[in-house]
Amino acid sequence: MKYVVLVSHGRFAPGLHSALDMLAGEGREDILSASLENGMSSEVYADNLRKCLEVVTPEDEILLLGDLVGGSPLTTATNVIAEKDLLKKTAIIGGMSLPLALSAVLMKDGMELRELVDMLIPEAREELKEFQVTSEESEDEI
Repeated sequence: MKYVVLVSHGRFAPGLHSALDMLAGEGREDILSASLENGMSSEVYADNLRKCLEVVTPEDEILLLGDLVGGSPLTTATNVIAEKDLLKKTAIIGGMSLPLALSAVLMKDGMELRELVDMLIPEAREELKEFQVTSEESEDEI
């Protein structure tokens, strides 16, 4: 199985997990999440990650999505995955967003892990854009 693992500072990862449940189907076993809460020690967070990743086997692959490249949640998750000897079967992306995570969950089973990452990053960049609202009044005034 390919797992999408979400990690973050605060409640971002569990919140994103909740949004993915709404959009991609509730109760999916292929989405896992853990967060570093305010005041939580790195040891407690690492233990939470170990528990979260107990279902992952050596045959599985992981797409690890973190909120910040170089942040404690992502680096700690990488270390825990390395402890499980799964780094070779893991792709890691920092700067997660809902469009990125949703595409990952929906597309992951149809392509190789490397191919998935190569598709996700440009797609996620394309999703970041300004939303402009125009009113009918301003159009009438022109």
